[in-house]
Amino acid sequence: MRELLLLSLGMAVTLFSASAMAGSEQEVRSGELRATLTMPEGSDSVPAVLILAGSGPVDRDGNLPNARNDSLKLLAQGLAAYGIASLRTDKRGIGGSKSAATREEDLRFGTYVSDAVDWLDFLRTQNRVTRVIVLGHSEGALVATLVAQRTSVSGAVMVAGAGEPAAAIIERQLAAAGVPSGLQIASRRITESLLKGNAITDVPPELQAIYRPSAQQYLMSWLPIDPAKELSKLSVPILVVQGTSDLQISIDDAKRLVAASPTASLAVVEGMNHVLKSSSMERKENLLSYNDPERPLADRLVPIILDFLVAP
Repeated sequence: MRELLLLSLGMAVTLFSASAMAGSEQEVRSGELRATLTMPEGSDSVPAVLILAGSGPVDRDGNLPNARNDSLKLLAQGLAAYGIASLRTDKRGIGGSKSAATREEDLRFGTYVSDAVDWLDFLRTQNRVTRVIVLGHSEGALVATLVAQRTSVSGAVMVAGAGEPAAAIIERQLAAAGVPSGLQIASRRITESLLKGNAITDVPPELQAIYRPSAQQYLMSWLPIDPAKELSKLSVPILVVQGTSDLQISIDDAKRLVAASPTASLAVVEGMNHVLKSSSMERKENLLSYNDPERPLADRLVPIILDFLVAP
């Protein structure tokens, strides 16, 4: 382990031209799924990164419906400025892929994995692309891990990815948010039941956003997955990136991931929060950056990823 302390083919694709800050951007259509392909200026052959967003209604740019930060858009443009192509995607039911939504009752974690595998196949068809790397942010890191198990990639980048199964992360985040202990106990009871494959009908109103009945089959497909165990199955180079001001994921998560794989390296970005912006750990200030698209990415994030991508 090195530690860097810092300091399905066959998709019908339609492209729509647009301008970008660095290089050019095109909207990519695969059936009802949508993504943005960002290519560096020029005609040289380039590596390409598939960028996968985190959990919930996060779109291809890293934004929530009521919280725009443009984190993943800025990441794609930052990579393009240094000669790296990328494809950032809207998940089924989100953003431009809204019409591709399945019933929530039918959604499974593996749905996102299969869609990402297809997008990697698309990237390989691009004339300038020499090799592909998968990058996942937050829950997208786990998707990226499972994608790299199913299809050949040159490397995998895990940004702010959980190091423990989802039940443990939910428990930690509820505690950090100051949720009353009674609700924390109820949450634990629900996840224990879902892990056994048993649906729950008596979900407290305050926890409906997480455990509503229509989402429980999805949760049953997600909760048993151990990110570190799955990462240990990869043999490709892996970069684990974690910020010190992240209110949702900790340095211990990153260390657990890195410890699981001899091919993994850890890069710690001082002052970077969960949406990849510089912030203190003060909760109010930190959360303000979740809705601040003008705030740039943490300074060292793009250079760290670039170092990994160009490593021999």
